[in-house]
Amino acid sequence: MSRLIFTVSRWGDPMTTTRPRRNSVSRAQPYHHGNLRAALLKAAEAELEAEGIEGFSLRGVAKRASVSHAAPAHHFGDANGLLTGLAAEGYKRFIAAQEVRQNNAPSDGMSQLVAAGLGYIDFALAHPALFRLMFSSGRPDHEAPELSAAGAAAFERLIDAVGRVRGVDPHKNKKAMLSVMAAWAIAHGLADLLVAGRMKFLLALRKSEREAALAQLLRQSLAQWG
Repeated sequence: MSRLIFTVSRWGDPMTTTRPRRNSVSRAQPYHHGNLRAALLKAAEAELEAEGIEGFSLRGVAKRASVSHAAPAHHFGDANGLLTGLAAEGYKRFIAAQEVRQNNAPSDGMSQLVAAGLGYIDFALAHPALFRLMFSSGRPDHEAPELSAAGAAAFERLIDAVGRVRGVDPHKNKKAMLSVMAAWAIAHGLADLLVAGRMKFLLALRKSEREAALAQLLRQSLAQWG
C-alpha cells in the first residue's frame, strides 16, 4: 500500500539494430492500472505511523512509495487531501474489523452490539495512528464526499445494532438515539484509553482474559439503558 517510480525510458539506439530494446511498459503498468493510489495510501499510513500527524509530509510519502514528489499531490492535492483519503480507507477497515467479530458472535442483538464494540477496540489497538487520524485529528476533511460517506456507513451500522437491541429506529426515537451515543462513547472510551496505555490493568492481562473482561465491561455498560 511498495510504490514504483513510473518512468519510461528507451534503451534502443535508433542508429543500430544490434542493441535490443528493453520493454519498460511492465514497470509503468501498475500506474496505468490504478495501483498508484493504493500504493500512496499504504505509504501514507507508514509515514503517519513513523512521523505522527505533525511530521507527516507528502515528500515523506513519496519517498516511501518510491515515486516522484509530485505524484501524491497529483492524486490527492495536498497533505490534508491524502490524509482524508487515508481516513476514508480506515473506516472501511474499521467496519471490516467489526464484521469479523460479529460473524463469530451469537446472533442476538446484544451479542452483536458487544461484538461490534470489540471490533472497534481491535481496530484501535491494531492501527492506533490511523484510529487517531479518523477520530481525533482536524487534518482530514470530514465533509469530503468519500470520507463523509465512509464515516456515515460506520455510524449507520451502530444505529442498526442499537436499534435491534432497543426494538425501535433510533432515527425516529430520541431515547434510542441517546443509546447510540452511549454505546459509541463506551466503545470509543475503552479503545482510546487502551491505545493511550492508560488501562494498565487490562493491558497486563493475557489476551484471552483481556477480551473476556472487555466483553463483560461492554455488556454490563450497554445493559444500563433500562
